[in-house]
Amino acid sequence: MKLKYLQIKSALDIIFSVILIVLMTPVFLIIGIFIFLDSGWPIFFKQKRVGKNGKIFNMWKFRSMPLTHNNHPNVNREWTNGIPDDFIYETSSPKGITKLSYFLRKTSLDELPQLINVIKGDMSFIGPRPEVPEFTRYYNQNQNNRLKVKPGLSGLAQINGRSSITHGEKIKWDNTYVENVSFTLDFKILFKTFWKVVMSKDSY
Repeated sequence: MKLKYLQIKSALDIIFSVILIVLMTPVFLIIGIFIFLDSGWPIFFKQKRVGKNGKIFNMWKFRSMPLTHNNHPNVNREWTNGIPDDFIYETSSPKGITKLSYFLRKTSLDELPQLINVIKGDMSFIGPRPEVPEFTRYYNQNQNNRLKVKPGLSGLAQINGRSSITHGEKIKWDNTYVENVSFTLDFKILFKTFWKVVMSKDSY
């Protein structure tokens, strides 16, 4: 049943992503124009992320960082048995971030180009958020379980704390999703994600 649902889910992801991109073309254009007027080119930003079964792909976003900002996390740890459960990757707004960039990040509008990743099959609407290779190379077997499904625009960890939870809590929520993926769970996450975005809670 789970395998059949995942197949149906992949088809629905593509269909709804195409519809949303068509409907939101004016929004894409307006955001692009504002970014250009605010800080110039490029409009988009891409970063290597880890997808299903460890596949590396380019994740797209609207650029919300200054051109001089290093978007690759500096991770050089002596972790030999996975990333510690109490680890929290602290992010902060870089110097020079504009009001527009802050607004895009706060409202998650910078994530809209990931609809392209959904169409390409790299991502899904719902699933664990895609991690950077700099972190996944430290994963242990339990942490690798979150890579058994496609990463998503939102997931259980995002509606249960997002950037305010520890790595151990994130893995717990992501693995819970992998073990219980279903239409009902996806719909619940989608609804709560919409509420979180409206409230701009736990955003960064």
